[in-house]
Amino acid sequence: MGRLTTHVLDAAHGCPGSALKIELYRVEGAQLELLASVETNHDGRCDAPVLQGDDYRSGVYQLHFHAGDYYRARGVVLPEPAFLDVVVLRFGIDAAQEHYHVPLLISPYSYSTYRGS
Repeated sequence: MGRLTTHVLDAAHGCPGSALKIELYRVEGAQLELLASVETNHDGRCDAPVLQGDDYRSGVYQLHFHAGDYYRARGVVLPEPAFLDVVVLRFGIDAAQEHYHVPLLISPYSYSTYRGS
């Protein structure tokens, strides 16, 4: 059965992005439906898949990574408004039986992602 997982790496500090809030939305036209709100663990991962079971199906999704709040909690002084406050990744799932892994590598001024395994 398919599932969606993610993890966060903090490139600025060279460590996992722990205690970072992530929200998952399903995109239906111009509407966003909140499906999950999770926080990363000490290893920058979620303790369970962000999406699985009956809710996991083909479609367009968005992950919202609250990077600004994460860096503020670490004591990093950010400009206001922060350059990267919430990193939004919009992606598609076309094979609902497969595992999709969407990692995020962040710093206060950049990010990178890819479809992982």
